[in-house]
Amino acid sequence: MLLDQFENQGLFFYSNFKEATSAGDMMAYRGSLVLVEGEILDEQGRRGKPSVMLDGTVMLADADKIKMLAGTIDELDQLQIMLDKYAKYFTPDTRVAMYVANIGDPMQVEVNGVNIILIPMVDGLVWNELVDEVRLEKSDFKGQSSADKLVTVLNALKSYRPKYEKLSLKEAQGKTNGAKRVDRGPV
Repeated sequence: MLLDQFENQGLFFYSNFKEATSAGDMMAYRGSLVLVEGEILDEQGRRGKPSVMLDGTVMLADADKIKMLAGTIDELDQLQIMLDKYAKYFTPDTRVAMYVANIGDPMQVEVNGVNIILIPMVDGLVWNELVDEVRLEKSDFKGQSSADKLVTVLNALKSYRPKYEKLSLKEAQGKTNGAKRVDRGPV
């Protein structure tokens, strides 16, 4: 499975879970996804903390393609980094939602036939925001495993048609602002 490959390549960081869906045809992952690996620290090849991550990652994949990907990035410019590393695993049916700190309004961009929903977020959790975005309720997940909850979100995204402005990636990059993500640490 594709997510096993990502895990073996060290592309998962701060993992919450990685497990098969009940149908067994897909794997689900929540955690952080490495966009730019950390520098090599020693002769054994161990790496430091990644320099850029897709935090709050929510991902479903089958044997070789990503079916759904959501997460948060600090700057819209980091979207291109994500695309350079992972777009080869997308199909036109892949559902992508990115929560971006430095945009003021939600929008959509299409890259290589894949529609990417861009939503401003400086504070919040990707999972909660994504569930709200596709208008799911807690009762929609009753009795489901962690992995199957992601399948429910994917199915909601398949019929979700946001009315956000559609722009080219270049146009979207012209609509950024100086907002920064709010980091919360231990109290």
